[in-house]
Amino acid sequence: MTTLQNSARSKKSARARAIVRALKKAYPHPKSELRYRTQFQFAVAVLLSAQCTDKAVNKTTAVLFKTYATPADFAKAKPAVFEKEISSIAFFRNKTKAIITAAQRIVADHKGRVPKTEKELVALPGIGYKTAHVILGELFDRWEGIPTDTHVKRFAKRFALSDENDLEKISKDLEALIPKKDWKYVNNGLVLYGR
Repeated sequence: MTTLQNSARSKKSARARAIVRALKKAYPHPKSELRYRTQFQFAVAVLLSAQCTDKAVNKTTAVLFKTYATPADFAKAKPAVFEKEISSIAFFRNKTKAIITAAQRIVADHKGRVPKTEKELVALPGIGYKTAHVILGELFDRWEGIPTDTHVKRFAKRFALSDENDLEKISKDLEALIPKKDWKYVNNGLVLYGR
C-alpha cells in the first residue's frame, strides 16, 4: 500500500470513528423499531421490511402476529391466506413463500428455534447477509457483521467510507474501518438518525 493509500485509509477510519462516537452518544442502546413478541416474529418482521418501511411492517404485523407467534404457526400457514394477510407489503408473494418455507425448516432442522449463526440463517429462504446480522444483533446481541440497508449505504457514500454499491461489500468496507466492539451502533444508529 502506498503512502497516499495509507493516508486515505487513515482519514476514512478517522471519519468512521467520529461517526460511531456521535451514534453512541445519540443512541447508546440502539434497538430495532420493528415490533415483535417472539424471536421468529422478529425474523418475519425483518424479512417483511425489505423494500418497505418499518412503519408499514408494524401496521401489518400488529394484526398478523395475533394469529402467528411461533415458527410452527407460520409453518402451517396457508400460502393464499398468508398472501392476503401481508398484501400491503412489497413483494408479498415472494415473502410469503420465504417466510413459510423458513418456518418449516426451522421447525424441522432447528427444533423450532431461530438459529444463532450467520451460516445457519443465510441457509434459510429470504435471509441474506444483512437480514442475518440484524437478527443476530437484535435477538442474541451477537454483532458478527454490520448490516447495510439503504440508510447505511447513503451514509457510507456521503461520508466516503465506501465506493461500493453492493450492500454486502459496503458492510465489509465498514467492518474494516470500525472496531468490532462498535459494530452494534452502526446499523440501528444510522437507521434511527436517518429517520
